Amino acid sequence: MDKRNIDVVVISDVHLGTYGCHAKELLKYLKSIKPKTLILNGDIIDIWQFSKSYWPESHMKVIRKLMKFVSEGVQVHYLTGNHDEMLRKFDGMEMGTFHLQNKLILELDGKKAWFFHGDVFDVTMQHSKWLAKLGAVGYDTLILINSFVNWVLTAFRREKMSFSKKIKAKFKDAVKFINSFEQTAAELAIEKGYQYVVCGHIHQAEQREIATEDGKVTYLNSGDWVESLTALEYQDKNWTVFKYEHQHFTKDQLDEGILSDAEDLKSKLDINILLQNIKYEIAQ
Repeated sequence: MDKRNIDVVVISDVHLGTYGCHAKELLKYLKSIKPKTLILNGDIIDIWQFSKSYWPESHMKVIRKLMKFVSEGVQVHYLTGNHDEMLRKFDGMEMGTFHLQNKLILELDGKKAWFFHGDVFDVTMQHSKWLAKLGAVGYDTLILINSFVNWVLTAFRREKMSFSKKIKAKFKDAVKFINSFEQTAAELAIEKGYQYVVCGHIHQAEQREIATEDGKVTYLNSGDWVESLTALEYQDKNWTVFKYEHQHFTKDQLDEGILSDAEDLKSKLDINILLQNIKYEIAQ
């Protein structure tokens, strides 16, 4: 299978360990690319909702693929988000080409890019974390119900629908929050002299130029792998938003995305023990 060479790939909000995560689709995407730098911009593993009773094979294979990137010399930057916030105390940790950070600044063809998850702009996160966690559980439940409804719609050859997108569209406050989030990120980036600001968190893929009285910046958001199934790609001095579509992959590629590499799935036990220990630390 020919892999696409990409200078920088950014993914975020994968939420491994939850029912809404599209790990199989993400794995197919990861197996189709050959990045020089991979930026995991927060909420990759959902430690908030982690349960040792739910860690499917496909989720483990995503972790193994990320580890394989590191072994191949790909620069992998894991930036912490709110759902994996307990990792923030390990900011600055490095293991070979793997870097654990809270934020990242890269120079891309003479322009500075500022990467961070973005939950710092979320008022709910700052003042009512319990409410944010409750909302996360509700969101995951909504996605699970939505998946069943879409399965029924597909069986009847009807168009799929997104409950959360319909809810966001109907509530002006949700639209207002997204606009405020993007504007705040842009203003801070301009103030700091960056040409790109790259976030996640709000599950809304975006690429647009934002101008203020003090200057302009390209705002980018990598979206998520729960609903949008999107990533950001930087190649030939240009950013693009990649949107996963089933027809992008041939049957051989689809099979390889799930079945290749002959992973030793007994190693699943190791990741479960690791995540159990993480969950234990959070409870303390």
